[in-house]
Amino acid sequence: MSLLPSFDPRTVPVHSVDLHLDRVQPEHLTPEALRLRFRAPPVWEPESSVERRFVDRAPARAAVLVPLVMRDELSLLLTQRGQHLSTHSGQIAFPGGRCDDTDTDAVHTALREAQEEVGLEANFVEVLGTLPTYTTGSAYVITPVVALVRTGFELQANPDEVADVFEVPLSFLMNPAHHRRHVMPMTDGERQWLSMPWRGEPHTPERYIWGATAGMLRNLYRFLAA
Repeated sequence: MSLLPSFDPRTVPVHSVDLHLDRVQPEHLTPEALRLRFRAPPVWEPESSVERRFVDRAPARAAVLVPLVMRDELSLLLTQRGQHLSTHSGQIAFPGGRCDDTDTDAVHTALREAQEEVGLEANFVEVLGTLPTYTTGSAYVITPVVALVRTGFELQANPDEVADVFEVPLSFLMNPAHHRRHVMPMTDGERQWLSMPWRGEPHTPERYIWGATAGMLRNLYRFLAA
């Protein structure tokens, strides 16, 4: 049972923006730089790892793919969930989902879910590694699987789960000047989250990246900036 009332996160004012933090420099956002970073990771700590719980149920394991498409500059492939879904409808998300008993590990889950949700075939994917788990307020313990994706793939979104698929430049997401903090008072405390709204062209719809997706991207920023 959910303990959180329905709300539109866009209506919650921005509390602060991390203008004081440096962006990840372009030379650290290349395929080879990311390969080296995952082969020899630095000492670092995730900033976000456990959200305030708003459901009353046992935790469930899940995994998502963080697919970095190797274009002229790396871009992150994201999905917009269908409006008809019972949970997190319309939200921006990574391809991914709950772990099945038949999955061998989190990488298997992430690759399987990406193929099922958007038709991304595993032979286009080069897995770099994983980030620390992120536990959502909806009680999913998510392992982010970071991967490079070579071009030439053809996507086919599953209409039962995905309304749209799009890409955002990784350089935009790895600049904390675009990381906005929000605080929402609640009867028993407060809820905090990040948002990273992005609009590719002036007349295209805004992609409101927030919540768990933004939290995991913030951890990727901390990993690459360490």
